Amino acid sequence: MAEQTPWKTDKWFTSPWNHDPEVTAGYDFPDEIQIHDVTLRDGEQQSGVVFTLDEKIRIAEELAEAGVHRIEAGLPAVSADDEKAVRTIAGRGLPSEIYAFSRCMIDDAKRAVDCGVDGVVMEIPSSRHLIELGYRWSVDRAVELSVEATNYAHENGLKVAFFPIDATRAALDDYLSLMERVATDGHMDTFVLVDTFGVLAPHAVRRFAEATRERLQVPLETHFHMDYSLGVANSLLAVAAGASVIQTTIAGIGERAGNTPMEETVMALLTLYNRDIGIKTEKLAALARLIGELSGVQQPSNRPVTGERLFDIESGIIATWFRNVRDVDVTEAVPFLPSLVGLDGPRVVYGKGSGIDSIAEATEQLGLDATAEQGLEILDRVKAASIARHGLLDLAEVEKLAREVLER
Repeated sequence: MAEQTPWKTDKWFTSPWNHDPEVTAGYDFPDEIQIHDVTLRDGEQQSGVVFTLDEKIRIAEELAEAGVHRIEAGLPAVSADDEKAVRTIAGRGLPSEIYAFSRCMIDDAKRAVDCGVDGVVMEIPSSRHLIELGYRWSVDRAVELSVEATNYAHENGLKVAFFPIDATRAALDDYLSLMERVATDGHMDTFVLVDTFGVLAPHAVRRFAEATRERLQVPLETHFHMDYSLGVANSLLAVAAGASVIQTTIAGIGERAGNTPMEETVMALLTLYNRDIGIKTEKLAALARLIGELSGVQQPSNRPVTGERLFDIESGIIATWFRNVRDVDVTEAVPFLPSLVGLDGPRVVYGKGSGIDSIAEATEQLGLDATAEQGLEILDRVKAASIARHGLLDLAEVEKLAREVLER
């Protein structure tokens, strides 16, 4: 067996540059990194997405089976149905910790306690402009509510993750001063770095994390959105700066452009940073399919990590690579083995982009013999048929074209 390195194993082949000492010198990864899944709450906030009670239970059970550390079961104050779902999931005896989401109000905190959850994520606007314009509260009222609600939750045995909405659009000093008042007079076990509108640039993440931790002196979590497709990158940077919990959704569903997707985040930690956080990655594709089916949110076939066609090879040159390496090391042709995330493949497919080795693949599978000249003619016919269809051909259709050439 070949020597294993963080970037080259029997399951993946990534970049050795990721582990260059000059790159890793500034890392401050915590010893333990956890996933806090918010599919059942923030994921359901995506327009048009509604999960039934049975569906929520099924999702929670699948998340727990995959090794997700914490599951946010919902916001009990939304409706009686949501409260029932949170209560039911909390009572299932799952190995994951179960959290509720709540506003910083005593009544919300009481609902969470009554549901029997392990912890609560308590939200409050963090920017002065959102407090005064969006909520039409005074800043003092927001702080007072936060102090009362967090203390109540803590006194009644819940872990408290404090969740300041829209933190990244607040002035830094103002934001830190407001949060420090809650941390001093109220209670927070962890503090969530919240980028509600996905507007934080990657270069600002370390500053966001370090300034918050230095001022509040509590463990950090992340909650980043995908409005600029930066949620995964920003979550990784925040964890490298010391955050110990990443809030994600399956398939990246969620408000507007969605939340940080768990699948890409977990796989990046494992294969790019050599951080195995205990998630059963072979269950990721099935989880993404489940959420797609239940939410009705269509996922692109080439979606990172879990796309159904992610490991289909149409390009002729890649088909050549794959045929040359598959009996030696498949990761020479792909970044990680499909089986690592529960997918099949790689496989050669047939279309406009096919090459002569694609035809060789097809004829070998079909048990047909073709000369070089016949192979080129079959290839021309496959390309023409694919162009006419605007799509791929299956193997049976390739066989029909091949026999038309071979049986003349």
